[in-house]
Amino acid sequence: MVGGMALAPFLSGHAAAGGRNVLNAMMPAEPATLCYPLLNTRLVQEICANINEPLLLLDWDFKPRPNLAKSFTATPDGLAYTFHLQPGVRWHDGVPFTARDVVFSCDKMLRQLNPRSRNAFNHCQSIRALDPLTVEFRLHTPFNAFILSLMASNAPMMPAHIYDGSDYRTNPHNFAPIGTGPFKFARWERGQYIRLTRNRDYWRAGWPRIDDIYFRVCPTPEQRMVALETGAVDIAFADDIDSVVTKRLRANPDIVTTTRGYEAVGEIAVMEMNQRRWPFSDRRFRQAFMHAIDRDFIVKAINFGEGKVATGPIPSNVPYYDPKVLTRYPFDPARARAMLDAMGLKKKRGGVRHRFTFLLIPDGGGVQTRAAQYVRQAASEVGLDIELQSSDWATFGRRTGNWDFDMDNNSYGEYGDPAIGTSRFYVSSNILKGVPQTNIQGYRNAQVDTLFARAASAVDPGETQDCYSRLQQILTRDVAMVWLYERDPLLFYNRRVHDAVTGPNGPTDGMGRAWLTGVA
Repeated sequence: MVGGMALAPFLSGHAAAGGRNVLNAMMPAEPATLCYPLLNTRLVQEICANINEPLLLLDWDFKPRPNLAKSFTATPDGLAYTFHLQPGVRWHDGVPFTARDVVFSCDKMLRQLNPRSRNAFNHCQSIRALDPLTVEFRLHTPFNAFILSLMASNAPMMPAHIYDGSDYRTNPHNFAPIGTGPFKFARWERGQYIRLTRNRDYWRAGWPRIDDIYFRVCPTPEQRMVALETGAVDIAFADDIDSVVTKRLRANPDIVTTTRGYEAVGEIAVMEMNQRRWPFSDRRFRQAFMHAIDRDFIVKAINFGEGKVATGPIPSNVPYYDPKVLTRYPFDPARARAMLDAMGLKKKRGGVRHRFTFLLIPDGGGVQTRAAQYVRQAASEVGLDIELQSSDWATFGRRTGNWDFDMDNNSYGEYGDPAIGTSRFYVSSNILKGVPQTNIQGYRNAQVDTLFARAASAVDPGETQDCYSRLQQILTRDVAMVWLYERDPLLFYNRRVHDAVTGPNGPTDGMGRAWLTGVA
């Protein structure tokens, strides 16, 4: 028994496969949906990337390479892009993939639901089919990150004949998705696994090289560790393995440990405050809160030295980071108490200034939960009483998307450019009730809106840098979000697994090229 649960459910997957070419992956919890644009979390990306494909992929140098689009051209002024689609591609139900699907995905479904690519498509004056295999995107103004915004985790193509005219949130195919990818959805056995099976009519010759992928539910950190060590599962993604056991797995000669495949993410662990509610609406409270928590302790003691303290909205290892303009918040509880006093948030009976709730992201008791438990203790030292609330993915997505929280925790990526992964949390146009992973905090600053728009369309790189420098100055002054630490995501896999990752977007490009040693 591991973590109170037997490993038998995982081992039975190998036996049931009858010696077939099967890859076993894991998931810490079941997703709330398999509608890729509706809940674009990493877990959904890792599963659905094998089902729903993008127009383009990225190589290791972040250069676009063909996928559902075999080629594209752009006008010199950056205002028009024309994509030529692969011929002969079919959805898993046999319906041809055409330009209509691209127009529907980009102009309707993604523009409405996706927290990252909608910014790119909102720059479009028109998205239209020139013929069944040609699509033209015409922009109002240049958008520097337009091509990056089309990568797999940002812009999966969705079937128009399944979703157009339906309620995206209640469509039954959210739990039995249809795509063009190398694997088809086969079965969802609740509490046990999600099974994908080989698409034998896949448009790319020679792919996939695996018969089935099982994403198996492994709810506890201990169970995930042992499942990987024993070979019950073959691969573990960035959110699967707790940092407390990373050193042990690194020492295992049968397991490969790598950060390769997460270069496109640029990820920061954060906490979000609902700024529609007092005192979170007061910048002084947010500043005091930053001084109340020891983020260096979180990195060293809670995340076991993995990552580094985050200093603002843009990670320190990506373009446009500017350390010179940042407002810093060193650990200083005495200063936090003085700031809370100065804003009138005095201690009441029992020494408590304010009570509020903290909605925990469901990580199975991992580092995010441990960090929240520490934050609760640190906050109590300055007179703040926090109640931690557990949730599952469905509840977490619904409550955060509907702004039904005081504070939460999460982890967000930049995905190649601040215009894609960073701006979505701070621009007022991305305050969208019912859509998680947007500006759920309700942060509003007209100057920030203007600077993000200018940065995204600037032709001169110097102007782009100037905009992002000013943005970092404003956002860190405002504590527009509580930035904890920059993550260094790890991928673990058994040595029998090959080519599971083929680009900087990692497993979220799908595993169509993956193959296994020792399988005929």
